[in-house]
Amino acid sequence: MAAASPQAGRRPRGRWLAAACLCLAGAAHAAGTQDPAAVATQAERFLKTQTSGLPGDVSIQVRPPSAALAACSALDAFQPQGSRSIGRTTVGVRCLAPTRWTVYLSAQVRVMGHYVVARQPLRANHVITAADLTLREGDLGSLPADVITDADALPGYRAVSGLAAGAPLRSALVKPPLAVQQGQTTRLVMNGPGFSVQSEGQALANASRGDRVRVKTRSGQVVSGIAHDGQQVLVAF
Repeated sequence: MAAASPQAGRRPRGRWLAAACLCLAGAAHAAGTQDPAAVATQAERFLKTQTSGLPGDVSIQVRPPSAALAACSALDAFQPQGSRSIGRTTVGVRCLAPTRWTVYLSAQVRVMGHYVVARQPLRANHVITAADLTLREGDLGSLPADVITDADALPGYRAVSGLAAGAPLRSALVKPPLAVQQGQTTRLVMNGPGFSVQSEGQALANASRGDRVRVKTRSGQVVSGIAHDGQQVLVAF
């Protein structure tokens, strides 16, 4: 019988060594790569903090990063300026150490809660009463950012424009109760550098709190100021 070649015994060992090297290289590569689930978890924790005071039930979904990132021992989540904390949003996660990188993740934050809608059609300048309002449940994240959730705060407000039945009430669509009424005696508070003078006049228009309104003084002069509660107008010089 022919003697076995000395190369035959070394071939399997060489293959094993090559496979072992590949495994070690893969392990080393994995050890230096950031777990994408941990990045998404950091973003989710951040959003939970941001939405902790919101009314309703909150559910958060964050899409993990798809690109490979260097391993990180200090993750920090943030939101780009102007981003909402609810609805479809974006969360940034940056690595502070040992390397530095930043990744942006897509997120969906649903907030199931109650919001205020018009029970019946409301005309422009209508003074809102409790009978005009009802609550509806839905995802607040899919509604405009200024949707109103507190019905008790609305009676006395006026509709800026006509509203259809079932329309969500938004801060931009209502105005606070009148602070100054046209034709009524108005207290003028005139402030300037080093002085403050009070007098009376007559409002030339209706105005809500924070609106600019003109007032005719007792001397016949017309001044313009900011309406405040209690038929008061503040004039700055």
